Amino acid sequence: MNIVSKTTLLIVEDSPTLTVAYREYLRNEPCKVDYVDTGQAAMMYLNRKTPDAMLLDLSLPDMNGMDILRHIHQEQLPCAVVIVTGHGSVDTAVEAMRYKAFDFIEKPFDGQRLLITLRNALRYQQLARTVEIYKENFERVQYYDFIGASSSMQAIYRMIDSAAVSKATVFITGESGTGKELCAEAIHKQSPRKDKPFIALNCAAIPKELMESEIFGHVKGAFTGAFKDREGAASQAHGGTLFLDEIGEMDLNLQTKLLRFIQTGTIQPVGSSKTENLDVRFICATNRDPLIEVQEGRFREDLYYRLNVIPIYLPPLRDREGDILLIAKKFLEKFALEESKLFKDFAPETEALLVHYHWPGNVRQLQNVIHNIVVLNEGQIISPEMLPAPLNDQAHTTTPISAVVVRPPKKMTRYPPVETMRTAITPWTIRPLWLVEKEAIEQAIAYCDGNIPKAAAMLEVSPSTIYRKRQGWEVSTKS
Repeated sequence: MNIVSKTTLLIVEDSPTLTVAYREYLRNEPCKVDYVDTGQAAMMYLNRKTPDAMLLDLSLPDMNGMDILRHIHQEQLPCAVVIVTGHGSVDTAVEAMRYKAFDFIEKPFDGQRLLITLRNALRYQQLARTVEIYKENFERVQYYDFIGASSSMQAIYRMIDSAAVSKATVFITGESGTGKELCAEAIHKQSPRKDKPFIALNCAAIPKELMESEIFGHVKGAFTGAFKDREGAASQAHGGTLFLDEIGEMDLNLQTKLLRFIQTGTIQPVGSSKTENLDVRFICATNRDPLIEVQEGRFREDLYYRLNVIPIYLPPLRDREGDILLIAKKFLEKFALEESKLFKDFAPETEALLVHYHWPGNVRQLQNVIHNIVVLNEGQIISPEMLPAPLNDQAHTTTPISAVVVRPPKKMTRYPPVETMRTAITPWTIRPLWLVEKEAIEQAIAYCDGNIPKAAAMLEVSPSTIYRKRQGWEVSTKS
């Protein structure tokens, strides 16, 4: 078995005889091998590029090879280092391992032993790189200004990666507060246009009579109040990206002019007889259903299909499993620092309330809730009493779990009678559905002596459903 191809090996050795031997050993290995004979040459090489592996002699004419190993460790260079020395000792080996050397070989050595060690080092480094690529592309906790590790957000990140390299128009949809502008910015920052302007325009925040001027600009005297020429958002975005948020609010007549701009790449400022050629990448967004808007005549069908080349739907926060606490903790860290507060974490009861709240305002609402808590309270742990409305209503009406869990008798073969499962709550009290569900699952698991598949069968759900729900409940207990 040969060394993995497309890998680079650097040999740092001052002995011409050993260099010739290394060349002979590696003659049939499909990797690129570079040679240097001094420590200074090795450091200059590392400043230019990082090899996948390095065969490093410790006794170099101008420095101790351990200094090179220490440099690789401190700079966290992705290089597997195999130490070779004729003056080995236990202390030297221990120090080499402390600086994450891959292996340690004493001279004289067997050629086959050396070759196997180098093969293993190169394969290890390639595996480490593969794992890092996997984590970067499939286990990203943060992507530009997005925070989220859920499978739905991983899919969004990969879609942005694919869309960014193109000039095709992108149509982002999703509820208010899901991060549509963050998505547009991420596409721009990931694209070849990242060094050019990113111009965002909220169509819902600008009066309809001024929208055309905001997008295309105007010349002096074009209308009352036009005291001088003004460059519009389209011209400002030349070479970069133009993001039109809440595009569903745009007037139908202006939609026609926007369609012409997208098709021809030219604009005509208000009051001008001249046209201007622009290079702009279009990204649009709306919190409405664009197809319904088309069907009801509020949005041009031809414009919709011209914009909807790459559709991206941002999921609501309630559908992003595991992301609520992750985002909440990021906001807590951010606002505690900004407001000079001591808050560090959430109480388990608070985490449960955050996880099971519906979040109709999505990430924006969660951000405002955490900011409100940090500003108006003191302490290190966020307790349920600190939650603002409407979450504090949920906190006040929730019955403690310890007051409702009932252990059924062992002799029962099915569910206990309704009378047995009644809990110590007052008549007419309505509790959150998630809490009732949690109690039922915990009672079933207890009845089955912790056998989750058996409990799932009794509840007529799949075991994976129970594991997923328990994972969500247990997040808080890990802190």
